[in-house]
Amino acid sequence: MRVIGLDAGEKRIGVAVSDPMGWTAQGIEMIPRGTDSHWMDRLEELIEKYEVDSIVIGFPRNMDGSVGDRGKACQALSEEIRKRFDLPVILWDERLSTVAVERTLIAADMSRKKRRRVVDQMAASWILQGYLDAQRRNTDG
Repeated sequence: MRVIGLDAGEKRIGVAVSDPMGWTAQGIEMIPRGTDSHWMDRLEELIEKYEVDSIVIGFPRNMDGSVGDRGKACQALSEEIRKRFDLPVILWDERLSTVAVERTLIAADMSRKKRRRVVDQMAASWILQGYLDAQRRNTDG
């Protein structure tokens, strides 16, 4: 069972994938997101390569739990992905994931330029790891 995690932004999509046991998440790539659907073709290649059976997408809620414009765009994107790939798509609360990753990278004294290259896939990994951990807690307890 492999799960792919996405941190979907307007310009880039961070991608992470779980190990075959579904225990750990690893950032693998950042896909540029243009106005066309070429990024979906790349996502399809990754889904096939890693034999993914479900997709987790970071769901940006407002701090009060409500769904704003970014959240609504994410819901629409999740439906588009679900239809194209015919796989389960789970929206996972991503509040503060990118902020947490940025803080971690700043604490590691990584330059702004380097952070820009890795923050999306690290955020995807953060989102996916949160989902995997929650799934394990639900089955262990």
